[in-house]
Amino acid sequence: MIGKLSGIIDSFGSDHLILDVSGVGYLVYASARTLTRIGQVGDAVSLFIITQVREDSITLFGFADATEQEWFKLLTGVQGVGAKAGLSILAACPVDGLAYVIASQDKTALTRANGVGPKLATRILTELKDKAGKIELGGSEISSSSIPVSGLAPQGSAGGSIEQDAISALTNLGYGSSDAMRAIAIVRQEAGEESADLQTLIRLALKELSS
Repeated sequence: MIGKLSGIIDSFGSDHLILDVSGVGYLVYASARTLTRIGQVGDAVSLFIITQVREDSITLFGFADATEQEWFKLLTGVQGVGAKAGLSILAACPVDGLAYVIASQDKTALTRANGVGPKLATRILTELKDKAGKIELGGSEISSSSIPVSGLAPQGSAGGSIEQDAISALTNLGYGSSDAMRAIAIVRQEAGEESADLQTLIRLALKELSS
């Protein structure tokens, strides 16, 4: 199995690129997120790879980072979510906000992805609600544009976001990651700017968790 490829970008397609690795061109399918992040033709790039082997084909899927790769594995592990739908979801929902989409059971966000209807979106939310918390929230910072259920994401300590700090505090108190994320998502959606400071956000989340 191929786990990672490093080479030169030869060309792009709408949903793939050709990666030149020592003179061999690999066709690698990727999400729009990855295709727009990795550079231009002629640039050197390394991609995390998932290899799909079937009787009549071997298909490579590439990812700019390990977080997106893990989300792809989770998404395509849901019945009815194929590789094409998985990439479409990753294009429609930024990986650093996808955990919040699932925690808040935001079906509308998932149905923005091509090929994902309400029924499939519901199945994804149901099957992944207890698994999403096992994936890192996509780096050291979560921006307001990546969190569909909240208005603002002020900075917390150590360069992280207020949501990350609140989730960390709740998990340190013994709550599960998924439960903590779900409570934070609900509070941010309902309280908005009233939950803009860390102490208030934690207090309201604890109230939500105890209800």
